[in-house]
Amino acid sequence: MQADYGIDAPGVIRKLTIASICCGIGVILTKSYGLGFPSAIFAIEAVYMIWSSKTGKLLQRDRILSMAALTGKERVLDVGCGRGLLLIGAAKQVKSSGKAIGVDLWQQEDLSGNNAEATQKNIATEGVACRVELHTGDMRELPFPDASVDVVLSSMAIHNIYEEPGREKALLEVVRVLKPGGRLFLQDFRHTAQYVTVLRNAGLADAKRSGLQWNLFPPARIVSAVKPNGQ
Repeated sequence: MQADYGIDAPGVIRKLTIASICCGIGVILTKSYGLGFPSAIFAIEAVYMIWSSKTGKLLQRDRILSMAALTGKERVLDVGCGRGLLLIGAAKQVKSSGKAIGVDLWQQEDLSGNNAEATQKNIATEGVACRVELHTGDMRELPFPDASVDVVLSSMAIHNIYEEPGREKALLEVVRVLKPGGRLFLQDFRHTAQYVTVLRNAGLADAKRSGLQWNLFPPARIVSAVKPNGQ
């Protein structure tokens, strides 16, 4: 049995597919071949998103974990862990002295079948239950003490907070729970410039964002930073 990490933004894929079919029908009924171009574009985007969900995001998980360069002793927090892709990847790299911790609100419009039970099933399937903690919680009020984790990871999650002050609050929560000397890696497809600004204003060092990551659709960037010792 293999773990199932779901389809990202299933509602968007559904709308793209319907739009492609409707344009295609329009071509047939009206002989207006100008509708063929948008029909093809919608179809390509839908297929790209499915590929991203099934293959691309696994490649990006490996890229982020490579950047994190875990030694195996860290407490790693995955913010908006969904069905556990990054969380389980981190758990495979930590040892008995470390821990992979996931937190999510389990919103199914963002990921198909997104619930704690599905994540627990993936954790068991991957054989990492002894190294994982799973929590239900809002990233704007993380249920963890100050300076309690060594590394924070997140993928395609923070943008789901639509208000800018809410995203800032979530980022400051990430800073709060991160230990001095701790590192963060936040992958997202929008608002990443805001993330860098908030992290710099919060005193984090080397806050920056990567170039576009084309393994995902929409293409994303990875924001990274380090919390200085003594902060």
